[in-house]
Amino acid sequence: MRNPFEAIKETIKNFADNEPKPPLHVGEVMDLWTLYTAFHEAHSLYFIALNMTTDPELLHTIRSTIEGSRADTKMIEDFLLKEGVPLPLTNAEKPLSNPDSVPEGVKLTDDEIANLISVKIAASITFCAQAMIKTVRTDVGLMLFSLQVHLMEIASPLKNLMKERGWLRIPPSYMPPGTPERN
Repeated sequence: MRNPFEAIKETIKNFADNEPKPPLHVGEVMDLWTLYTAFHEAHSLYFIALNMTTDPELLHTIRSTIEGSRADTKMIEDFLLKEGVPLPLTNAEKPLSNPDSVPEGVKLTDDEIANLISVKIAASITFCAQAMIKTVRTDVGLMLFSLQVHLMEIASPLKNLMKERGWLRIPPSYMPPGTPERN
């Protein structure tokens, strides 16, 4: 097995090239296009969440998430436009409304909101990792890595809030057959 530090060194070396940039390949364009679209869809989810909760801590987390996601989306947008890639169509932002005017049966609980956002962020983190390993261009790989780190920074406070409130969905423990029982 390779030394993990050697693997990290080789990865960094790949991202530190000084060669002229080749054009984006279709996979890089598609991944950035998809991520841009997914982030815009997430913005709709975040605004819907703002319209359904009155929990101060969850509201703070959602607002921070929106702020971070907007910055990341703008980074992708600027990059795509600079590379001459037309942007996909996206939905308009949802207007803010009074959470108390959302009828029961339609309104999501705070638990549901937190879990929906958590799953969306987890999927985006995974998508960034998959896209990163397919990149040829260093700048694209570094941008995807940066986006992944930002998503993890957003996910941490949300996960802590979910643990604190009992909203975190944890699968049952797995005890392989023959494992001694723990007391």
